[in-house]
Amino acid sequence: MALRNAVMAALLEGEASGYDLAKGFEASVANFWMATPQQIYRELERMEGEGLVAARVVQQERRPNKRLFSLTEEGLAAVRAYTAEPPAKPTAIRDELLVKVQCVDVGDMEAVRTAIAQRMELAATKIARYERVREWLLAGRTEDEYFTTAERIGPYLTCLRGLSLERDNLTWGEVALKRLAQRAEALASPARD
Repeated sequence: MALRNAVMAALLEGEASGYDLAKGFEASVANFWMATPQQIYRELERMEGEGLVAARVVQQERRPNKRLFSLTEEGLAAVRAYTAEPPAKPTAIRDELLVKVQCVDVGDMEAVRTAIAQRMELAATKIARYERVREWLLAGRTEDEYFTTAERIGPYLTCLRGLSLERDNLTWGEVALKRLAQRAEALASPARD
């Protein structure tokens, strides 16, 4: 998937500056796409050159002027074409922590346990953020009400996927820490005859 597709998905929320998009990525698409602000700015420039987005300049008093981007009709057509394409194969997990876990039998078990605990803390933080986004999206409605009345349901569905992923990270971390503790205890016990 190209960054432009994630940028177009974020612009479906409405007009935004590059800065707003970078911040918004953290709250909306960060559970499935990561990008630096510099990457977003470069992509916006390319997309503007291709006619997928239009920019307007907003004059500001004490700050530099800012450019607000919005999808053009061509950009909306590109979103429709993109969603009609069959998805690529799912991305393979590339996670350094899992490589360390794979090596735990000959590595530093305590360091791996610490890394798993840190991952669990990060997952808990993300869950709290996604829950806040979920509550904001629901705005007092039930899920059923949301799905029948909301203008857009995609952000809610991706938020649910982020929640599911991070909850799974917590569950896996609990199991991994329990099993590593068992293993450490077994290795510390004198061998039985």
